[in-house]
Amino acid sequence: MVAAIITLLIICRVPQSPDLLFLLHDVARLIRHEADKRAATQEMTRAQWVLLIWLQKQPGLSQKELAEILEVEPITVARLIDRLEARGLVERRPDPKDRRIWRLHLLPPAMPVLAEMDGERADILRVLTEDVSPALQQAMIEGLQQMKATLLRKCRHKGPMKDSTIKEVA
Repeated sequence: MVAAIITLLIICRVPQSPDLLFLLHDVARLIRHEADKRAATQEMTRAQWVLLIWLQKQPGLSQKELAEILEVEPITVARLIDRLEARGLVERRPDPKDRRIWRLHLLPPAMPVLAEMDGERADILRVLTEDVSPALQQAMIEGLQQMKATLLRKCRHKGPMKDSTIKEVA
């Protein structure tokens, strides 16, 4: 939803000077591109990386919950899980309260993959912030958190927008 709004705002107005929406979109695109390249070196996709990170942070998510967090269809998550399951990184376990639900859990072979991913993510962050002072980094974090909070608060009435990082921030 937010990506669509930002894209529309960018399309509707060609930036004449540094434009915050354009810069946010462009930096996010460059980060995604770099993450795609790095994930490919592990014969993985960025989507698989994201899924593994979420399962590390919140073991036992259902496929439906994960689909909502990732803002994709449940079938997309099912296919990603199929591939990760085939590699021995993830397993589906039946929900003890509802046999229609599968809970997702990392397997021990996922731990070295996650460690390597952590290194890649740290390197992306290092490159990204190389010429940015710690004080400016902190100001950017605070500004982005405030923007996110405002969007979540003001856009809730327009649809089922969820804060996928609420457990991280709290």
